[in-house]
Amino acid sequence: MNKSKYRYLNIKGTVLDNYQFQNYMEKIASGHEIKNYSEKWTYPIPRLKDNFKFIQKTYELLNEHLKLKIDTHPAGEWLLDNFYIIEETYKTVVSEMSLKKYINFKGIANGIYKGFSRDYVLASEIVAYTDNKIDDEILALAIKAYQNRKLLSMEEIWNLWIFLEIALIENIRNICEKIYSSQIQKYKVENIIERLVDIKENKKRVFKDVKKDNKNNILYKEMKYPFIEYMSYKLKRYGRQGVPYLEILEEQVNKMGMTISEVIQKEHYDIAISKVSLGNSIISLKEILRVNFLSLFEKINGVEDILKKDPANVYQNMDYKTKEYYRNEIKQISEKTKISELYIAKKILELSERYVNKENIIDIKKSHIGYYLISEGKDELLNTLGVKNKKHISNMGKAKRYIFSIYFITTILTLLIGGYISYAKRNIIISIIISIVIYIPISEIVQQFINYILNKRVKPAMIPKMDFSNRCPKRVFNICCNTYYC
Repeated sequence: MNKSKYRYLNIKGTVLDNYQFQNYMEKIASGHEIKNYSEKWTYPIPRLKDNFKFIQKTYELLNEHLKLKIDTHPAGEWLLDNFYIIEETYKTVVSEMSLKKYINFKGIANGIYKGFSRDYVLASEIVAYTDNKIDDEILALAIKAYQNRKLLSMEEIWNLWIFLEIALIENIRNICEKIYSSQIQKYKVENIIERLVDIKENKKRVFKDVKKDNKNNILYKEMKYPFIEYMSYKLKRYGRQGVPYLEILEEQVNKMGMTISEVIQKEHYDIAISKVSLGNSIISLKEILRVNFLSLFEKINGVEDILKKDPANVYQNMDYKTKEYYRNEIKQISEKTKISELYIAKKILELSERYVNKENIIDIKKSHIGYYLISEGKDELLNTLGVKNKKHISNMGKAKRYIFSIYFITTILTLLIGGYISYAKRNIIISIIISIVIYIPISEIVQQFINYILNKRVKPAMIPKMDFSNRCPKRVFNICCNTYYC
């Protein structure tokens, strides 16, 4: 981590098999102490912007070297062909992850990652210990293992893809540093060959001297292995003319306690690792776009598992928007009361199960979990949770308030107008007749006015829907048959 205003994650790991990976996820979950917010100095977007800037610079350098006919680093070929994917991902993440949104994620309260978003840490760990290879199976395995020890909120699971992309771009940047440095060493080799072997005049040289006062000077420091490997390759192509220089190179390498063959072997190994790692990163960025997070979410979310046990057997047959609506209601209650989503879901199930006796449903309405989330049973749920001053108004209560408001305001306005006419005309009979005549028009105007205000201030409630696209439950089929005599 750097010591600038913002800190960032750059977790290094090794490839684990499924069993090891599962155990590791459970281990880190056990060590995490959680708080309700993330620190703003761990906001990952400034680092992401710096990463993309360097990746773009590497991409531009590779294009320049292509024109100069300098051999491209094998991993660089992935970057040249797929830079547009990285660019699109970068723009999406920047637009999605505001500072305000990041701070509201649950944070780590202990250890070396203290202050970081738990989602950010989890995504970085997943990427680090899978060698950037991400798909729906790996995600399901990782999140299930983590939730064996600590429950993730719906918001965290739903936004995990953003942090996965941030972690992948961080790793792409790390590989690009190797690519960039390797290309600079190749340029140096071409410069030396041009001066000493080809003996070209300054005016005819294509490869100018590399400036040592570059801002990224650390990347221009001599990297022995890429330099030696490429120099050996170029000198061998000159045949006898390159032999004297090759002997000098061999002597210098021997002073390091190695041979040119060993250096080449090591460099080729590092190149192969970088190529595979960058390839995995690019493929994973594509794969994340294809992952069905809705299906994955329903498989790994603990709240979803509880809601599926709905005693009325209704939740299982609802469409995904209705299920999302129910889960969001639990999320809102959790945010307002600071009570775990999982605990709330369990309490809802307990309330519903009271109306089921030996598989016989006593009350179909009250045995459905939705009764306690979006209907009259919400007060009972809040009381069970021990929440005070959180009174829920029933639909009937809302309807009574709506009707009463119309009649009350209409009556007041009618009396005011009638009183004014009586005062002006000094005739109470005429004022009563006019009041009776204008009562209905005034009520229509009042109703339109109240509807306008409600449309601006009250969010429309979603109507729960069932999904019978795959099959129609036998109970529903029998009801239809009995109704329509089929």
